[in-house]
Amino acid sequence: MNSEDIIAVKKLLSTPQQIVIIPHKNPDGDAIGSTLGLCHYLNSIGQSATIVSPNDYPRFLKWMPGNEAILNFERQNQQAKLALKKATLIFTLDFNHLGRAGQLEPLLQSSDAKFIMIDHHQAPSDYAVVTYSDVTMSSTCEMIYNFMEYLGATDYITEAIAHCLYTGILTDTGSFKFRSTTSRTHKVVAHLIEKGADNTTIHNNIFDTNSPSRIQLLGCALNNMVILQEFKTVYITLSQDELDKYKYQKGDTEGFVNYGLTLEGIRFAVIFIENREEGIIKISFRSKGDFSVNQFARNHFSGGGHDNASGGKSDSSLEETVQNFRALLPQYKEKLNS
Repeated sequence: MNSEDIIAVKKLLSTPQQIVIIPHKNPDGDAIGSTLGLCHYLNSIGQSATIVSPNDYPRFLKWMPGNEAILNFERQNQQAKLALKKATLIFTLDFNHLGRAGQLEPLLQSSDAKFIMIDHHQAPSDYAVVTYSDVTMSSTCEMIYNFMEYLGATDYITEAIAHCLYTGILTDTGSFKFRSTTSRTHKVVAHLIEKGADNTTIHNNIFDTNSPSRIQLLGCALNNMVILQEFKTVYITLSQDELDKYKYQKGDTEGFVNYGLTLEGIRFAVIFIENREEGIIKISFRSKGDFSVNQFARNHFSGGGHDNASGGKSDSSLEETVQNFRALLPQYKEKLNS
């Protein structure tokens, strides 16, 4: 954030606001952690802040302090609409295009509230009066820490805020293994631990809450894995029938795509997941090194994200989507093998 942005934020927060904080559709640990962390801070300084999530999110995130106050737009529609109608200030966290807010998009587009965007993805749009965008950041949770630091407010970090921000940093860095993890990231995490974040408990809540059906679904996914050694690529498919067989719950496939990158010599890993209700194939892309899955997703699958972690979708069938994907690989063979 530059000095003008900091002054603008301080001015906005110097008077009482009706604030709504929005994560992206299908929120992950970084989206929920950052919205909760920011919400705790804003309420502690006398603001009236509410989180409205476009839809539900994985059960392994619902232990975080303040989770019970999040309004699910799909389940608490009237309460969520009322909060948005009253809003004078809206924070959008962990996304930078209003289309990523799902069914909330038209309500956000028509809102008279002022917007503040805090996000670390590429190519932000320009709907906000203050845009804090930094693609070098490990996570939006690290950016919320920085945001509080810019406002001179790190003394306001409570144990609850520390838990929430640590969670988002942990999940979005792949347990601190991704390239976006910097020495600064570790300094922030160290301070969060000093403020009360219990790293062991957080790790257990995120990663050690598997159900038998999720482990069986993982086995199914790994059994479906296809290795294309020529392109240093691995892909996994999961059909709707397979998801139903293993009683899929939201968040159950989180991290499955990363297993492909653990194979020696593999640089590109993809998972294709059929969603019959939405009529799409959801796709997650991961890579090692300088192969940009962000550009690949933008070019071919209506997606985007980060250079080494992105998402996309396809309106074709699962079989056709995989065929289209495989047909694209020869034009990337040199990059994947360089």
